[in-house]
Amino acid sequence: MATSPPLSVQQSAINHQDHQTAPSLKKSFVTSLMEAATLLTPSFREDTYFVSDLKPSEKKALQEFKDKLITAAASHEYYSMWGIPLLGGGCDERADVILLKFLRARDFRVADSLNMLLKCLSWRKDFEADEKILDEDLGFKELEAVVAYMHGYDREGHPVCYNAYGVFKDKEMYERVFGDEEKLKKFLRWRVQVLERGIRLLHFKPGGVNSIIQVTDLKDMPKRELRVASNHILSLFQDNYPEMVARKIFINVPWYFSMLYSMFSPFLTQRTKSKFVISKEGNVAQTLHKFIRPENVPVMYGGLSRLDDVHGGLPRPASEFTVKGREKVNIQIEGIEGGATISWDLVVGGWELEYGAEFVPNGEGSYSIAVEKTRRIAANEEPIHNSFTSREAGKLVLVLDNTASRKTKIAAYRYILRESELMS
Repeated sequence: MATSPPLSVQQSAINHQDHQTAPSLKKSFVTSLMEAATLLTPSFREDTYFVSDLKPSEKKALQEFKDKLITAAASHEYYSMWGIPLLGGGCDERADVILLKFLRARDFRVADSLNMLLKCLSWRKDFEADEKILDEDLGFKELEAVVAYMHGYDREGHPVCYNAYGVFKDKEMYERVFGDEEKLKKFLRWRVQVLERGIRLLHFKPGGVNSIIQVTDLKDMPKRELRVASNHILSLFQDNYPEMVARKIFINVPWYFSMLYSMFSPFLTQRTKSKFVISKEGNVAQTLHKFIRPENVPVMYGGLSRLDDVHGGLPRPASEFTVKGREKVNIQIEGIEGGATISWDLVVGGWELEYGAEFVPNGEGSYSIAVEKTRRIAANEEPIHNSFTSREAGKLVLVLDNTASRKTKIAAYRYILRESELMS
């Protein structure tokens, strides 16, 4: 059973209080990535989908859209998406959310929105996207939790989808997945399956969570080899999943994308640009922690969440703080009784500092115990995960020494304490 003894964070330079918080033209993959280079301070605000918040012209367009959809539908057709009927009697707020997504994707041009929706409904029927796709075994076990996967939520409750294609730099892996047209089609179906599972987590409710977050890791990605697959994925998502992504975060982005961005920026709307966030290699953790709490960020990206952890329920929350340049921080976890076991996780975005841990007994004349000898932590190391069983009462001190650096770094930790009688 977890307990929460008193703790303190001591900083050599300044005290810092912990915080606990629970027109649509097809674009190539490279062009979409260059768009990402625009955003330094994200400003996108997700639509509420309350009809009362719409402008008069938008309300009129929504009603006209509904009327035209009824007219377009044959008497035997049953139009629905994700189990939500689009032509049900009375007012269905869930249907309004879906219809507004198609309207916004076409700037409230009703005829264009209707054409997009009807094509999407036809595609979903042919693709069986509302039927068996969720439970299909497409034979990509080796890609799960590696290439594309849903994992956790952002700070606003959006489900997060991670994408990483660096594994395909291995030619054997590439041929096994993309070797011919049939294999490519199967992969595209699997990628749609991942997205469909994420969409099932949305509320489809005014004021609710109605879109996901996408995190795309560009490290080691073979751009030329994946051009065909990437363009197919983008085409499918643009045509059939409008306004389903609240924010796109690109991490480990090559330096030249920022340089090329200026060529494309004048052709992008502010709404489009405001959805993109870019993070160069070395700034991944700092970027992700702005949007996602550290306990929900995978360890390979500077978070505390291990994909194979099985805790049951929500992850244990972490405390967040900063380590300023030229500063040394001591995290003191007090109230540890004799025989108790404490386990802790600790991560610092970007690392590159000295870390150590010691147990300081309460008794006079007792000596401190070096739990982890002070060592230099490299930037690419995973979070610290350790435990210690005390023989006597005292406190655990985690030392973070950033005095050799001028750069402020974000950090997070969490712990769980088990009393001695629970360890038998």
